[in-house]
Amino acid sequence: MINAAKSTEAIAYLAVALSGRTAAVTLRALSCAALSAAMLSHQPTTAAALTIELKDVAPDRIERQRQAARGALPLPGTPEVGETASRLQKLDLTEGTPVLIRIFKEESQLELWMQKGERYVLFATYPICHWSGTLGPKLVEGDKQAPEGFYTVTRRQMHRSGRWPRSLNLGFPNVYDRSMMRTGSYILVHGGCTSVGCFAMTNPVIAEVFGLVQNALKAGQVHVPVHVFPYRMTHANLEKHQNSEWANFWRNLKTGYDSFETTRLPPAVSVCNGKYSIRDGRPTEVGLSSSPLAVCGQTAQILDAEEQLQSIVSRPSRWSTLTDREQRLLGLLKAPPSQILRRRQEAIARASSITSVGKPGRGTDRASPSVSVQCNLRLASCRRHLALKQKRATRSIAEKTRKQQRRQSAKLRR
Repeated sequence: MINAAKSTEAIAYLAVALSGRTAAVTLRALSCAALSAAMLSHQPTTAAALTIELKDVAPDRIERQRQAARGALPLPGTPEVGETASRLQKLDLTEGTPVLIRIFKEESQLELWMQKGERYVLFATYPICHWSGTLGPKLVEGDKQAPEGFYTVTRRQMHRSGRWPRSLNLGFPNVYDRSMMRTGSYILVHGGCTSVGCFAMTNPVIAEVFGLVQNALKAGQVHVPVHVFPYRMTHANLEKHQNSEWANFWRNLKTGYDSFETTRLPPAVSVCNGKYSIRDGRPTEVGLSSSPLAVCGQTAQILDAEEQLQSIVSRPSRWSTLTDREQRLLGLLKAPPSQILRRRQEAIARASSITSVGKPGRGTDRASPSVSVQCNLRLASCRRHLALKQKRATRSIAEKTRKQQRRQSAKLRR
């Protein structure tokens, strides 16, 4: 069913007709990687489109996109990425040593740390050119939200082709996300300055980050930790956000933040009972564990029944007819299915408030509405079904919009 974004799109197109400007609202229920693929195949006229985000956090993202669209790079605060070797030498670091990445959404910053002796030291802090959404975790495919949590990058997650030939796949959803019934795919750290759910760093910056991560993995680091936080996890910031619905989740993330701040070593992270469990890291195990996120028995049961649980959560009509076994499975979840579904719906509705505008005179992508499907979005068949529904909904909205524009034009001529 098409959500309230439908009327918003119609209003936006009507505004275009009245003003003569080439602006339109773009409401997408696509993952970051899916959006990139669509841009390649569709060849839209808005290569320099700017995304107007929710204004509750990091408003500098908008200005950074404008700077990138004008070619005003590097962004302020960007290290001399063309001088990587000399900067490494100045800190007595060498390529190939283990690395760790930390991302802070509210500050729009990415830190890259490198091992030096038995501790990690900060090599560089880069401005994030763009990330989409707001503070809080990613909940569902299509919510345009950048995730939060503890992720890892392995050699298999290094992308060397496609729209972003140098990019890091964070591996969302990780086992914690999956145990919380969260869905999505292909969340990347990539180049450029446009993104839906990913972190866009500009091409020169991602070239340096990608190279350092790649060399570390080639030298024997099994996985690179990537810690994504809503903000720098200070007591003052937690206090500022204490009334958020995600306050408890953020306090949980803070345990991992504090561990690294204290030890300057990546913590050992596991998942149990809907929480991350943190143990201080040891110098001898840095980046060498073959299982970056261990799970307890309860979480393992959820993961084993994930597809069945996703089906139950997505279909409220089944809730009153569950078998005893299905009820026991639902009892393993941290939240009831009604709360999970409600949060998903709220996330999709929030995503519909994001709009895109192109440069004057250049046109924009055709609107793609948010739609809902009752299937598991982790399955390729479900994602194809979603894409087909979006295509049909887009055509329907476009036709209705054209009719509204014709009626409005007729009124203006009278």
